[in-house]
Amino acid sequence: MAKWRAADQAHRRVEELRHSYGPPTQNLWTQRQSHTYETAVRAWRDLDRDVQAAVTGYAKENGQARDAVEGQVREAAQGPEPGL
Repeated sequence: MAKWRAADQAHRRVEELRHSYGPPTQNLWTQRQSHTYETAVRAWRDLDRDVQAAVTGYAKENGQARDAVEGQVREAAQGPEPGL
């Protein structure tokens, strides 16, 4: 679940940057903005890849359908943060 939440957070960061900077085809981004955005996208992609691999591995190990496991993790991750 922690991996899922980290990937969600990284995705939100990408969306925030996209909203803040505006569409790259309409606004000329600075080199720093481009670098920041590309770094955020890579982080999100890497985290999402790790999540997908973990879900697939868990589903195989436990003889469950991958989409069912993903749905369970998604639902659990959308719940309250631990310790709240």
